[in-house]
Amino acid sequence: MSHIPAFVAHHRASDGEWQTLESHLLGVAELAGRFASKLQLQKQGELLGLLHDLGKYSQEFQTYLKSATGALNQDEDEEWVDSDSLRGKVDHSSAGAQYVWQKLSDRGQKDRIAAQVMALCIASHHSGLIDCITSGSNSFGEDFFTKRMRKVQEKTHLNEATSVADAAIVKRCGELLNGFDLTEQFTTLLLKRIPQNNISCPHAALQQVGLAVRFLFSCLIDADRIDTADFEHKRVRRHRPRGEYVAWPTLSDRIERHLQSLTKLMPIDGLRREISQHCLDAASRSGGVFTLTVPTGGGKTLSSLRFALHHAKQRALDRIIYVIPFTSIIDQNAQVVRGILEPADAPEHCGRVVLEHHSSLTPEQQTWREKMLCENWDAPVVYTTMVQFLETLFGAGTRGARRMHQLANAVLIFDEIQTVPINCVHLFNNAINFLVEHCNSTVVLCTATQPLLQGVSTEKGAIRLHEQHEIMPDVHKLFDDLKRVTVQDSRKPVGWTYTEIAQLALTETVRAGSCLVIVNTKAAAKAVYLDCCKTMSEEEIFHLSTDMCPAHRKHELEKVRQRLANGLSVLCVSTQLIEAGVDIDFGAVIRFTAGLDSIAQAAGRCNRNGRPDPGIVHIVNPQEERLEKLPDIAIGRDIAERVINDYVENPSRYDNNLIGPNALQDYYEYYFFRRQDKMDYPVSKAALGHDDTLLNLLSVNHQANEEYGRRHGTKPDIFLRQAFMTAAKAFKAIDAPTQGIIVPYGTEGKKLIAELYAAYDVQKEYELLRAGQQYTVNVFPQVLQRLHDAMALHEVKQDTRILCLDERYYSKKFGFSTEPVSRMEAMNA
Repeated sequence: MSHIPAFVAHHRASDGEWQTLESHLLGVAELAGRFASKLQLQKQGELLGLLHDLGKYSQEFQTYLKSATGALNQDEDEEWVDSDSLRGKVDHSSAGAQYVWQKLSDRGQKDRIAAQVMALCIASHHSGLIDCITSGSNSFGEDFFTKRMRKVQEKTHLNEATSVADAAIVKRCGELLNGFDLTEQFTTLLLKRIPQNNISCPHAALQQVGLAVRFLFSCLIDADRIDTADFEHKRVRRHRPRGEYVAWPTLSDRIERHLQSLTKLMPIDGLRREISQHCLDAASRSGGVFTLTVPTGGGKTLSSLRFALHHAKQRALDRIIYVIPFTSIIDQNAQVVRGILEPADAPEHCGRVVLEHHSSLTPEQQTWREKMLCENWDAPVVYTTMVQFLETLFGAGTRGARRMHQLANAVLIFDEIQTVPINCVHLFNNAINFLVEHCNSTVVLCTATQPLLQGVSTEKGAIRLHEQHEIMPDVHKLFDDLKRVTVQDSRKPVGWTYTEIAQLALTETVRAGSCLVIVNTKAAAKAVYLDCCKTMSEEEIFHLSTDMCPAHRKHELEKVRQRLANGLSVLCVSTQLIEAGVDIDFGAVIRFTAGLDSIAQAAGRCNRNGRPDPGIVHIVNPQEERLEKLPDIAIGRDIAERVINDYVENPSRYDNNLIGPNALQDYYEYYFFRRQDKMDYPVSKAALGHDDTLLNLLSVNHQANEEYGRRHGTKPDIFLRQAFMTAAKAFKAIDAPTQGIIVPYGTEGKKLIAELYAAYDVQKEYELLRAGQQYTVNVFPQVLQRLHDAMALHEVKQDTRILCLDERYYSKKFGFSTEPVSRMEAMNA
C-alpha cells in the first residue's frame, strides 16, 4: 500500500492511491468558484469549496475512513474502528458551516445573511438543503439551522479541525472572509432577488431568495462530485468537456446549411420558412422571456433551434436546454437535431453536441460517457423532460440540485409549455424570472396554445415577459394562414354512445382515408376500438393507451406511420398520449370534449402538412364517461364547453376560429381563475401534519414561524426561514402514486424478464432495469392489488419490489389487463 498522508479525503481502490484533503478542498474550491462566477459570486463559491469538508481534519473522521478502506487493521492497529457501524454517523459537514457562521454572523446584518447562506450550503452538502425553521410533522416550528450551528464541539470537531488544517487552506479562508466585497457583493446580489415592484409580494420574492441559495448549493455539490469522481476514476477526468464545446458559429452554420437544403414541397413549407426567418430575426434581441406561438405543424422544433443557436452565439451563452413534456417527443426531436448538429462529415463531433437526459434511454442507447454528462448536463445542447427540470429546481437530495447552476447563461426552450403542471405554476414562474433576471438566461415558451403564465397572481408569481416577447410578428394572421382544419361542434344534447362514435369514425375513415379518435379514458379507447373492429380489418385499425408499454406504443405508431405514408386506410383510437408533439398526419380527427388546449393539440394531428382540402375535427360528447379520478380533464372539459357555447353564440368574437388565439385566451383566463387555489402546490395535512403549500414553505414559511413565535414569544433570529428539506420531500413533479411493473411485450420484453430473474450481478441488474423502462407500465395501487390478488405479478427476487407481469395478462392489442387474455393471443403477443 502506498504512503498514507496525515489527512486524506478519498481512497482509490484500483491502485491504492490516496487523495489528500488539501488537494480535494483546493480542487472543489476552484470548480465551485468558477461555477458561482455565473452570479458574480466566485469568491463565495471558492470559500464554500475550501470549507465544505473541514470536518474531515478530525481524528475521528480520519480513523473512520482509514478503517473503512483497510488502511487500519483490526488486529494490528489500536485506533481501528468498526466503520460499518459508524457509516453516516461521523459528522464532517458541520465544522465548516460553524466556522463561517462564527466568523461572520456577529459583524452585522449583511454579514449575518451571507454567513447563513454559506453555512446552509456547507451543512447540507450530503443531505440536500436542510430546513431553517422546520415544518414537518415530526418537528414543527423548530429553529433547526441555529440548532445545527450550536452543535457541540465533541460532535463537530471544529476547534480540532482548524488547529490542524493545512496552513494554505486556513490562510486563504482568512483572506476571503476579511475581503470587503465578500458579504457586500453577496447580500447586494441576494437582496436584488426582491425587485422594487415585488416589495409587496413576499412569496414570489422570498422564493427567489431561496433559489439563489439553491444555486450556490448547486455550485458546491457539482464541484464536490466532479473532483471526487475525477480522482476515483482516471478516465472520467479525461472525457469531461468542462465547457469546451463545439463553437456556436460552427453549430449555427450547420443549422443554416440544413435549412438551405430543404426543398419546398407543399404550400405550408413556405409558411414554415417564414416562421423560421422570424426566429432568426428575433435572435438578436436582448435576453428575456419570449413566447413562440405557432400552430401545430408550423415547424417549431427547427425554428426554435435556429433562434437558440444564433441567440447563444450573440450573447456568448453556455448551452441550450430543451425541456419537453414527454419522452416520446424527445426521442423524435433529439434524433432530428442530432442529425443536423452532429453531421456525418464531422465524425469527431459525434456524441459531443446533443445530450439526452430522460428516463426512457436504455443502456444500449447511452454510453458511460453520456451517463457521466447527464449527471450535470455538461453539453452544449441538452434535451430533457419537464419532470427532470422541476426536480432540478425543487426536488429532494443532491442529484437534481447538482445541475441547477447549468441553467444559468443558457437558452431554455420549453416545448408545449401548456403542459406545465397546474400545481407548479407559481413555483415555475418565479424560477423562470430568477433564471432570466439574475442568471443571464433566455427563455422561450413554445406552443400553439400559450397558457398566459403572465396573467396569474403577481403576488404569488407571474412570469415577466420581454417587452418584445412574441417572436411571431402577427400571431392572428399566422393562425389564419396555417388554418388547415374545420372544427365542428358535433356535440349532442344527450351525448354520443360509443357505438355512434365508432360509426362516425368509420364514416370519416372512408371519406378522408384516415381518422384519429382521441378519448379521455383507457376504458373509452377500448370500447370504441372494439366497436370499430366489428367492421374494419385488423390491419387497418390501431389502439394506443398507457396500458401499453413504451416499446409497444412505438411499435404501433410506426405501423400507423407506414400505412399513412403508403396511402392505406387507417383508423387509430388513442388516449391523449398522442396529442402533444407526435408528428403524425390524419385526414380526420374526432376528439372527446376536453380542455380547449387539448382540442387544439388534437387538431394538430389533422391535415398537418396542409393538403388543399381542410381536414375535419369533430368535437363529440360521450354519454358515458367517468372522469371522477381525472379532475384536470373534467375541469378543462367544463371550461372548454363554456367557450364553445360562447363561440356558437358569436363566432366573430373569436375571429371564426374556435382554436385560435382569442378563444384560447378566454379559455385560459377562465381556467386559471377556476384553479387559482391549486397553483401554489397545496400539500395536505395527511402528508405534512398541517395544510400548507410548497410556495409558502419555500418563501415565508408562515405557519412554522408562527409556531416558533408561539413557543418562544419572538421571531426566529435568522433571515432565511424556509423549510427547504420539508418542501423538497413533499415535491413530486408528477403527482401520481403509481408503481411500475415490467411487462412481457414481444420477444425482447420476455427476454428481459428472463435475464432479470437470472441476474446476480448488481451492475447487470441495474442495466437491465434501465432497459426495462421501455417495457414498463405504471399502475395505480388499486389495480396493483387486483393483479396481486389474481397472482399475475411475480417478484424478480425476494424483497426487491421489482415486479414482472405474467404473460397471460398482457394483450398485444390493449397492453396489460387485470383479467387473463385469451391463450392464443398470449402465445402470439
